[in-house]
Amino acid sequence: MSVQGYIAVVITLATIYALVRRYETRLVLLTSGLLMCLIALNPMGALNQFAKQMTNASLIMAICSAMGFAAVCSLTKADHSLVHYLTRPIKGLGLFLIPISTVITFLANIAIPSAAGCAAAVAPTLIPVMLRAGIKPVGAAAAVMAGTIGSLLSPGTSHNVFIANLAHMQIVDFIATHFFWDLIVGALVTVGVFIVCIVMGDHKQTTPVEAAAEAKKEQDFQPSPVLAWMPVVPIAILVVGNLWWPVIHMGVAQAMLVGAILTVVLAIFINHDSPQELSRRFFQGTGKGYADVMGLIISASVFACGLRECGLVSAMIEAMQQSSEIARWGGSIGPFVLAVLCGSGDAATLAFNEAVTPSAPTFGMQVPQLGALAFLSGALGRTMSPLAAGMIVICGIAQVNPFEVAKRTALPCIIAMLVIALLMV
Repeated sequence: MSVQGYIAVVITLATIYALVRRYETRLVLLTSGLLMCLIALNPMGALNQFAKQMTNASLIMAICSAMGFAAVCSLTKADHSLVHYLTRPIKGLGLFLIPISTVITFLANIAIPSAAGCAAAVAPTLIPVMLRAGIKPVGAAAAVMAGTIGSLLSPGTSHNVFIANLAHMQIVDFIATHFFWDLIVGALVTVGVFIVCIVMGDHKQTTPVEAAAEAKKEQDFQPSPVLAWMPVVPIAILVVGNLWWPVIHMGVAQAMLVGAILTVVLAIFINHDSPQELSRRFFQGTGKGYADVMGLIISASVFACGLRECGLVSAMIEAMQQSSEIARWGGSIGPFVLAVLCGSGDAATLAFNEAVTPSAPTFGMQVPQLGALAFLSGALGRTMSPLAAGMIVICGIAQVNPFEVAKRTALPCIIAMLVIALLMV
C-alpha cells in the first residue's frame, strides 16, 4: 500500500473518532473525503463526486417522496391511528406483551421507515400498555427498541434504494433478496430480547406504574380506522403492482405520492385539515429528506471517493479477492461496531456500500447480498446503541437510562449479526 494509503488509514481512524464524539456526520465525511482527495492531488474528484450524487435521480425521487409522505402521515395522525389499531387486541397478555410489542413495532417500522419517527409514534401507546401489565419500564423500552429494525423491509428506507440502485434492480426485487434474512434477524432479536428481559426480571414488577408517556398522550385523540390504512398504502401498491397486478406497477416515488394524495383527501374530509398546511408539510418533508438523508449519502460518497483516490479501496478489494472471509467480516462487523459507537448505521454502511460493494463479484460475492449484509449489520448495531436517536426517544418516554436498555438489546443483536455474517453471503 502506498504512503497515501497509510495516510488515508489515519484519516479514516480520525473520522471514526469524530463520529463517535458525535460531530456533525455530514461535515466529518465531507471534510475527510476532500482531505484525502487533496492528498491524492485530485481535489476535483471530491467536487465531481459531490455534484454527481446531488443529481442522482433514482435516490432523490424515492427518498424525498418517502419523507414527504411520512410528514403527511405524521401531521394527520395516520401513523398514530395505525399504531392504535395494531395495539388494541394485545391488552391483557401479560409478559407476552414484550415480544408482541416488538413485532408490532417491527410492522409499524415498515410503514414508518425512520426508526426515531416510528419510536415517536409507537412508544407512547405501547409502553403504557406494558407498564400496566406489570412490565418494568426498561423492559418495555427494550421491547420497542428491538422492533425498530423493521425498516429493513421498507421501500422508503434509503439503504434499500441505494443498494438497489447499485445492483441495477427494482427496489421491491432487492428487498425480496434479503426478505428471509430480515425475518431471521427479526425473530432472533424478538426472542432474544424477550429471554433477556425475563432473565433480568423485567416482567416481575409488583406495582404497575404509569409512564410519563401516559400523561403526554393526547387524551382527546380519536383514531380514524380509515386513516390508519394510509401508511401501508404505498407498500401495498408496490408489492401488489410488482407481484400480481401489473396495471398498478409504479416506482417508489409515484406510490408515495399516491399515498400522500389519498391521505390528504381523507384528512380534509375526516379531520377537516387544511389542504394548504398538508401540502406545505409534504414539501417540507421532501426537503428534510434531501437535507438529512440525501445529504448523508452525498457526504458518504465523497468520503468513499477519497478512499478510492488514496488507493485504500483498491488495497481492500485486493485483500478481499484473496479471502472472501475478509469481505464477510468487514461488511458485517465494520458497520455494526461503528453503528454502536456513533448511534447510526448510516454513515458506515453507506461508505462501505459506496466504496466496496460494487466490486463484490471480483471476490466471489454478489452486490445485493454484500450490500444487504452491511445494511442489516448497521441496523443491528444501531438497535443496541445507547446513542441512537430512536433509543433516546424511547427512553425519554419510558424515563429510563439508555445504557440499561442497551443491556437488553445487545446480546440478541450481536448474535443476529454473527448469524447473518456466517450464513448470508
